[in-house]
Amino acid sequence: MDSFFKDTLPHNRAFSEMLRPAKEQVKHLSPDNIAQRSGAVFHESNGVLELQSLNQTVRIAVPEYTFSPSLEEWHQLVILHYLALADGTAVSDQVITFGGLKDGLIRGTKFDHDMEKELQRFLKGKTPDCIRKICKALGAEFADSNADLCAVFHFLPNYPVWLKIWFADEEFEASGKLYLSRSADHYLSMEDAVTVGEVFLSKLKIQEQEYCKEDNDKE
Repeated sequence: MDSFFKDTLPHNRAFSEMLRPAKEQVKHLSPDNIAQRSGAVFHESNGVLELQSLNQTVRIAVPEYTFSPSLEEWHQLVILHYLALADGTAVSDQVITFGGLKDGLIRGTKFDHDMEKELQRFLKGKTPDCIRKICKALGAEFADSNADLCAVFHFLPNYPVWLKIWFADEEFEASGKLYLSRSADHYLSMEDAVTVGEVFLSKLKIQEQEYCKEDNDKE
């Protein structure tokens, strides 16, 4: 994952330390109950939990909680946390910043600021058509908003992410902001939400290589 907040070695060490307890936490829960609360589907016949994440079907073998296809480490971890924490609350259409999360005043507000800078760098030099193609590749649905483009992504079944983009004009560079649902606190912690944002940005950059080659060649 594009690690713009954490050094790689501490990041990987932290993952290793967190993976085992994350798996132990979900192992103590009923797969049927997990599915009901998280929006996943449990296939009892072959012991698999199935869900969608950014236009990708993810299958998780129970009780080992191994992933197919293999996902980036932190993507796996945030899904395990989601399965453990999800409480089935209806998804709200009201959007909030990361700073608006329950424990987001300091960590979330800083992340909002950092993400805006990252998105500005990501959007620079890209055409609206290129940006739309990237969003579609990650399963986005487009919605009306006060932005030039508003893409809604299903990061997890009950955990949507909104990306609002204002395209460049004669006065301003292109800019973007990332939002979550008002119900996000019912599914992931503040730190997990930051991981969602980091994973999401890394996915945008991966798609950039395929859909924006012509734009990059012009730079």
